[in-house]
Amino acid sequence: MNIVSFEKEHIDEAKAIALDNYQEERQFVKDLPEISELPDLSEFAGNSLGVAAFEQGKMVGFLCCYRPWDHAFGTAAKGTFSPIHAHGTVIENREMIYRKLYQAAAEKWVAHGITYHAIAMYAHDEQALRTFFLYGFGMRCVDAIRDMSSINCFAVPDLHIRELPKEEIAKIREMRRQLSAHLGSSPCFMYSNEQEFKQWLIRAENRETDVYVAELDGEPVSFIEIADDGETFVTEKEEMKNICGAFCMPEYRGSGVFANLLNYVVDRLRQQGITHLGVDFESYNPAGSGAWNKYFTPYTHSVVRRIDECALRNYK
Repeated sequence: MNIVSFEKEHIDEAKAIALDNYQEERQFVKDLPEISELPDLSEFAGNSLGVAAFEQGKMVGFLCCYRPWDHAFGTAAKGTFSPIHAHGTVIENREMIYRKLYQAAAEKWVAHGITYHAIAMYAHDEQALRTFFLYGFGMRCVDAIRDMSSINCFAVPDLHIRELPKEEIAKIREMRRQLSAHLGSSPCFMYSNEQEFKQWLIRAENRETDVYVAELDGEPVSFIEIADDGETFVTEKEEMKNICGAFCMPEYRGSGVFANLLNYVVDRLRQQGITHLGVDFESYNPAGSGAWNKYFTPYTHSVVRRIDECALRNYK
């Protein structure tokens, strides 16, 4: 097997492999839409961080990533991310190919000072996931999808559900604050201090999204926020919307409030011609992952690895 740097002349073969891998996942996740064209890979050919594997002159796999950024996941480390369309292999000898690809790619990444490695894998590609697990990766994020069929849920007395007008968006500030606190606690540890929370709140309240809220006695107890797209190329389909934020007050979890709210959102979007709804969430958020896995089908598992900084001394 010959491992070389990923270049522009490799793009067509790489896109064909990546599309085949997407079709493989569609065999497990029937809700994934038909897609005939993947995003352009030119940016990956120009950053000197990707690799491709060849056998007898034919590409059998490739692994690329975005340009790195500082303070990945709130750490002092420089990080990078490989989305699901930026890597792939043929199905034969997949584990071995990914081992060779990551070994070569990681050499480049660490040489560039990148010690936080994140890769989005297809959720049902057991060979690929096993390979990266053995190389020190652990799961962090999940992308999931569902069709627009109604959700079976029992009625909650006096529950009022509506779309929240922009001028009333401040009504869910307390829930956003509780969500931030929840994500900052164990086992998530995605901590934001007061200043960071306020900066995030300003961005959240000014983004172009739709917010739906469930109320009891005139007080909001749960919300779902909907955006046009999400974290994967799948979410760019015009007929798909994506949940970019959600919360249910702890005392109302399991009461049917959130199920009714989600069902309302699904029904409203279906009336607008939307055929699929997506969500991305942290796998280690027990409250969130429990709800999302109940109503959605995962199609990606993003895995991460933090390289010990002592490795950088080898590249000075």
